[in-house]
Amino acid sequence: MGARMFDIGVNLTSSQFARDRDEVVARARAAGVHGMLLTGTNRHESEEAQRLAERFEGCWSTAGVHPHDSSGWSPEVADAIYALVNKPEVVAVGECGLDFNRNFSTPAEQEIAFSAQLAMAAELGMPVFLHCRDAHERFLALLEPWLDHLPGAVLHCFTGTREEAQQCLDRGLMIGITGWVCDERRGLELRELLPTIPADRLLLETDAPYLLPRDMTPKPASRRNEPAYVRHILSRVAEWRGEDVQWLEAVTDSNAKRLLKIDF
Repeated sequence: MGARMFDIGVNLTSSQFARDRDEVVARARAAGVHGMLLTGTNRHESEEAQRLAERFEGCWSTAGVHPHDSSGWSPEVADAIYALVNKPEVVAVGECGLDFNRNFSTPAEQEIAFSAQLAMAAELGMPVFLHCRDAHERFLALLEPWLDHLPGAVLHCFTGTREEAQQCLDRGLMIGITGWVCDERRGLELRELLPTIPADRLLLETDAPYLLPRDMTPKPASRRNEPAYVRHILSRVAEWRGEDVQWLEAVTDSNAKRLLKIDF
């Protein structure tokens, strides 16, 4: 296999990595994962993700406010995110979007924060790192007016339907696939739609420490997911798409470089 694989979704700021963050990154490197996008989900996590991206070679970060944290959006937070996005390690605005599943922030608060971040990304010419759960129609309604002004967009951790995937693809979005697809209980519909995603729109991610693939053998001692395991996701996705693993690795690496305007 190639040696430059990229994980487009790592929550390296998580407290689950507090004790052994360096070792987690080292294990990823040893597994051939030489690029990672570290996710920012609020002001504090975005600032920490940028610092970690500055510290670890081959890491970049996003800066933004997750829909769960949208109630904290304010002019001060907007200014802080704006400042972060201008740092060289920060290569996308997000994680931003809508999540009407739990509504930790109200739908109105989510829409305000999402729209503001889309405007910021358009102003700065940055791609967006997107989240959508149980909000597909409203998500597209808010996103669509901005698409002509954005250089790129990825819907991270996609778990929607075939129809929703196609509507996103029709609008030019890239699709991020996690270990959810390895879940024999919840991931079968996602697994079946994998071949409908054009190879040049596919990105792979762990969303570590969440979403440990359930079909790993032997099973890891810990339920904590790690970026090293993105290679397992790659092999399973290639199998279910009927593609060569090395070829798909090269294509998804190229997709990440193109979307984020980076090299690794």
